[in-house]
Amino acid sequence: MAYVYDDQNIFARILRGEIPNKTVRETPHTLAFHDIHPQAPVHVLVIPKGRYVTFDHFALEASPEEIADFTRTAGEICRELEIASDIGQGYRAISNAGAHGLQEVPHYHMHILGGRVLGRLVEKP
Repeated sequence: MAYVYDDQNIFARILRGEIPNKTVRETPHTLAFHDIHPQAPVHVLVIPKGRYVTFDHFALEASPEEIADFTRTAGEICRELEIASDIGQGYRAISNAGAHGLQEVPHYHMHILGGRVLGRLVEKP
């Protein structure tokens, strides 16, 4: 199955400047911004500027430059927001993919959440 990218998804529209955002950081390959419905005191979305649908799509098809830029930007944001594990109390990085992962926006994105204890991600069976 091929990855199908929807040019009208909200993150594509944000990248085109059609929808405003509260930018945390922008680089040549990455945009990070505050979530409009935060689930923790710190809740930032990090998205690649390329047309990638899920983490696996990004990991398999993005250029080394895109992957390095995205990863470095996410790490720098954790440090800047003082949630990095060596200077803060830690954080959670989440990326939902596909129907079983409950992905809502078909553009790869990572949620970085912190600022409080977040509880278990998945309940034990």
